[in-house]
Amino acid sequence: MMAKRQGCHQSSSKEKKWVSTYGLFSLSFLLFFATANFSANWVDLSRITSTTLIKTIVIFNKQQLQFPLNCTDRNTAATCSSYYPTTFESDGDSSKCPDYFRWIREDLKPWESTGITRDMVERGRNVSHFRLVIVNGKVYVENIGKVYQTRDVFTIWGVLQLLRLYPGKIPDLDLMFQCGDKTVILKRDFQGPQAMSPPPVFHYCGDENSHDIVFPDWSFWGWPEINIGPWESTLHNILEGNKKTNWTDRTPYAFWKGNPAVARIRGELMKCNPTKEHDWNARLESIQWDREKVSNYENSKLENQCTYRYKIYIEGAAWSVSQKYIILCDSMTLLIEPTYYDFFTRNMLPLRHYWPISPKNMCEDIKHAVDWGNSHLDDAQVIGNRGTEYIIENLKMEHVYDYMFHVLNEYAKLLKYKPTIPEGAREVCSESMACSVQGLQRSFMVESMVNSPSDTPPCAVPSPYTPETLRELLKEKETLIEQVKTKGISTKQ
Repeated sequence: MMAKRQGCHQSSSKEKKWVSTYGLFSLSFLLFFATANFSANWVDLSRITSTTLIKTIVIFNKQQLQFPLNCTDRNTAATCSSYYPTTFESDGDSSKCPDYFRWIREDLKPWESTGITRDMVERGRNVSHFRLVIVNGKVYVENIGKVYQTRDVFTIWGVLQLLRLYPGKIPDLDLMFQCGDKTVILKRDFQGPQAMSPPPVFHYCGDENSHDIVFPDWSFWGWPEINIGPWESTLHNILEGNKKTNWTDRTPYAFWKGNPAVARIRGELMKCNPTKEHDWNARLESIQWDREKVSNYENSKLENQCTYRYKIYIEGAAWSVSQKYIILCDSMTLLIEPTYYDFFTRNMLPLRHYWPISPKNMCEDIKHAVDWGNSHLDDAQVIGNRGTEYIIENLKMEHVYDYMFHVLNEYAKLLKYKPTIPEGAREVCSESMACSVQGLQRSFMVESMVNSPSDTPPCAVPSPYTPETLRELLKEKETLIEQVKTKGISTKQ
């Protein structure tokens, strides 16, 4: 899946474990294989010592350390009696995580001094869709509420792939997960001297008025209902789509395509389409997913929507997963100031990665942004390129998994009880989830599946924000947004 995580590696002390795991069978098989299939150029048996033989076995085994989906054994799929390793030691040093990982500690701060009790977790049940428990490296899920489409399915699938990437590295934990759009743990409900601690609930987004714990959304592993594939292939396709039209040759307007019916603000945006009286420099299209499905989604392919110099991002009922796709287009993103944030967006800066648009004056602000960009083509292109570079560098799939790894580990450290398997929960694994489904759901799972453990450890999280550094970041954002509002614009960021 990730090339970086599947190559040959230098031998180390931890590799002896794999030699012992494979045992005499590996030794005999390797000698037979070498003698029967390779010339002396590959291995000179007369030169083999005990040390070089062990190293050769290690390299051979690690090359073969692939664990694809096994749907031929019905018992394995039904009982999750997987042959996948439960422990694995990775090589090398940790790289540095992107700066947005620093927000993990901020999201968990409400429980920093109290820890998390079983009662706190249970109190999140009424606003959650499923409960996920990990015990001894196995995943158990209790369904609580009905979920829209397959959001829960692909979220749980992502957690399973995390455990395949870092076997034995995820501690026992117990959490509630909300799969809807809007935040649910509102700060106003947990204020005052008699207030209880908020229940910890994981969710796809957060805002300034909530305590929801932000977690990567389902679409990183695929969104079969609208034919959007896993993130790595989608990212590749959009970057290829960027090459089809030179930036200066792109249509000099701001483009948006989506469903305006999900939120009032999107209905207001549609009023910015050109009329006889005004041309606000916007070209806005309503999408009908039923029609798109009939046409096999030919008119909604993301890689074909990068032909405009400017792209608009606007929230739906809450945050929208479309943000990463829009920013990736190299177009200067006109970001209608959001209420909600995704796990990776809080370190993006106005005028560096996007152009802020006020939700109160959308049409006027869009026209001004496009007029400014068309008279400052180089500067507008730089902003668009910086946004794309931010997504490419900071949203690699390995970073998505490492964010999951760290937020779950930090969360587990706060638990003040030993997680146990809830009554009514079922064990899930890659086989139990993928082998029983067909179509796009099955193909996206197969495509996004982690087939081997990581050969490198998770990245190292930068030091947490101090109150001072956090204030500085937020103040910088406010200052840059004010520059746009007052037309005192400078792109030397």
